[in-house]
Amino acid sequence: MLRYLVCCIGLCLLAACSSVRPADEPVAGPVFSHTGLGAYAQARIAWNEGDVDRALALARQAQTADATTPYPIMLEAEILLKSGRIQEALSAIDRAIKVAPDYRPPYLLGGSIMSSLGKTKEAVFYLRHAVRLEPGREDAVLHLATNLMQLFEYEESVTVLKGLIKEKPESAVGNYYLAKVYSQMKLYREAISYYQRALELRPELVQAIVDMAISHEALGEYDKAIAAYKKALDDAENRAPLIQHLIQLFIQNRRYEDALVYLKKLDEMGLATVETNRKIGLIYLELERYDEAIQVFSKMLESDPDAHQMRLYLGSAYEEKNDLAQAVVEFQKIPTDAAVYPEAVGHLAFIYKEQGKGKEAVAVLEQAIAANQDKLDLYLSLATLHDSLHQPAGGLKLLQGVEARFSTDPKFQFRMGILFDKLGKRPESIERMKKVVELNPKDAQAHNFLGYTYAEMGINLNDALNHIKKALEIRPDDGFFIDSLGWVYYQMKRYDDAVRYLEQATELVPDDPTILEHLGDAHHARKENKQALKYYKKAKALDPKKKELDEKIRRIIRGELEEK
Repeated sequence: MLRYLVCCIGLCLLAACSSVRPADEPVAGPVFSHTGLGAYAQARIAWNEGDVDRALALARQAQTADATTPYPIMLEAEILLKSGRIQEALSAIDRAIKVAPDYRPPYLLGGSIMSSLGKTKEAVFYLRHAVRLEPGREDAVLHLATNLMQLFEYEESVTVLKGLIKEKPESAVGNYYLAKVYSQMKLYREAISYYQRALELRPELVQAIVDMAISHEALGEYDKAIAAYKKALDDAENRAPLIQHLIQLFIQNRRYEDALVYLKKLDEMGLATVETNRKIGLIYLELERYDEAIQVFSKMLESDPDAHQMRLYLGSAYEEKNDLAQAVVEFQKIPTDAAVYPEAVGHLAFIYKEQGKGKEAVAVLEQAIAANQDKLDLYLSLATLHDSLHQPAGGLKLLQGVEARFSTDPKFQFRMGILFDKLGKRPESIERMKKVVELNPKDAQAHNFLGYTYAEMGINLNDALNHIKKALEIRPDDGFFIDSLGWVYYQMKRYDDAVRYLEQATELVPDDPTILEHLGDAHHARKENKQALKYYKKAKALDPKKKELDEKIRRIIRGELEEK
């Protein structure tokens, strides 16, 4: 009965005109003949009824009747594609393109298939033609831009998206995708401007708010990023990931009170985890709210007594609170096979040393080493302890005894270099630090050590400058590294540069006597004696026992008296 009705409709259409096309598709060259339309209509019915073989046969019959129209070929492609016969579908699409090169649907379908197959270059081939035929077609442009981005063809992606926006200035998604391309290009300012335009057009586009926040974050504009993330929270369906990222951003920027607010929001949402509570406890530690930190970690240990990392934090909280007896109790509960055991023993040794119990400090580390002979950190802690007890030779001897096991570890070589330096063996210390930067070119401390040591010795000053610059690439705001840079310039007799960087170092580290003395030396070299005297006196107040400062101060005062 259904087929009869369709045939009747077809006959009516035939009576109305000699050739027709599907009403919902654009004209693409010659349209259907009477015979072709009948076969096409029946193919559609068969396909809707799930009769794949009959639908294909009728679609091909329609093609035979009308070889110059693409519609039955595209129906064949649709049937083949949904039947999982992808390669045959692609062949049909290519035939449709040959029949009607200016007909857009085959290009769109071909692009979609190739994209889903991961054949991005082939997808771009089809989609470029689709966009050429209709530059203002949103779906085609966005699909092309996405595939171009995957090929890192950012400039073309920008061009096609700008073409879309020119055709349709009100396209929110066009502006959004253009912003994403600029973000991929790391042109964050441009990205932000297009995110803002997208949001003017569609304020509810939450993902645009989030992506704009990411761009602000990439520019280091953390306040703007935080404000955007907060705005996104108002409409986001899944708020938890945004809250977690906000927390991380607050912690990164040392806004601990704000981080606590959002950590507690997670708790209110029933989403608190062990990690959430750990962060809360660590923030309390950072804020010196030790009783609250103790409460958090104690509660966590009630739920899991074997959470050794939490036990370490609990001991640290007691240690910071100066309840050393309870700190010792907690550290001693950590078993020898725990990953944090070396760190716990290090805390114990430090407490014993601070209490004037040097022998006990050494003994606890030696016992730990006996139980964990493969733990480098224990050897390093004991060597450092020997050094702090004015026994650097003992620390060096200890490390030399295990050098065969740990010689390829940069931490081991660094500690050896420090101990050689403490013993006045600078050539040996320099060789060790060279080894450190070979093993780990990103070790800022080792680069600084080499640069500063060369400067102190007045040798290899160009190498010294290179090492300090490498250290500052890694840690650009380190006041001690900036002091080293100023001191290298001083030794190179570039006194103006020396003063500039040493002043910057004193702003970052205002209470270090060595940096203040260096700045005094640089001013003195520029014959700025009043300034030099000011910094020498500041250094002397911080280091009253340093006789060299007395002599420098006397020389300046004596020189001023002689001038009078």
